[in-house]
Amino acid sequence: MSRLLFRQSPTSEVAADYARARVGHGRTAWRHAGYSVVDLELSGLDPRSDEIISFAAVPIDSGRVIAGDTLYGLCRPTRPLEKESVLIHGIRTVDLDEAPPLDTAILPLIAAMTGRVLVAHAAWVEQSFLSPVLQRHGVRLRRPVLDTLELGRLLALERGDPAGALTLGELAEHLGLPSHRPHHALGDALTTAQLFIALVTHLEEFAPETLRSLARARERVRERSMFPRWPNAAHGPRS
Repeated sequence: MSRLLFRQSPTSEVAADYARARVGHGRTAWRHAGYSVVDLELSGLDPRSDEIISFAAVPIDSGRVIAGDTLYGLCRPTRPLEKESVLIHGIRTVDLDEAPPLDTAILPLIAAMTGRVLVAHAAWVEQSFLSPVLQRHGVRLRRPVLDTLELGRLLALERGDPAGALTLGELAEHLGLPSHRPHHALGDALTTAQLFIALVTHLEEFAPETLRSLARARERVRERSMFPRWPNAAHGPRS
């Protein structure tokens, strides 16, 4: 627990529970772990000046989406939203007037992530915005964090396809999955959850997947780019 806390104590029991909860160890088979698939809608992409304005979380247990336990919330920003932001996600400043401020609004999301592995698409975005708010609550963002963008690149390389940077919608379409309300936090979280299950299921055609192997997706992409898989290569287990 000492590695998870900052010098200050957690500011709420929700944050304390998040810090204490066990997350599956590296050798856990992926279907034996619980996941929280998170999507954030933002006023922009700079965590130094932009803000979280809505969020969603979709749980996955035993390799299945738990649709009845999804979470969606709004956050009141500290400044009016720019026109470009409104055009992307359709949320206006006036729509957020009655929403709680971020540090209060985020508590249900912290609870939804407790004891679960975080999954996101282009996860650096979620990490860069969630880390500061968690720090204000006295806890660090738990590891591992799994990224469906990197998993999509990895699957493309395993199949011998170009490993380009695909958007969430492009990856979903490529795998024959629906896109649920693009640029809406809950819609994108549902799309990402279905995509995650599909990607890992396809990756297991090559070798069993664990939390550790999925967390190494970016490293594995680099390795596959340097050393492409030989046709008919033996498929051994990954740790």
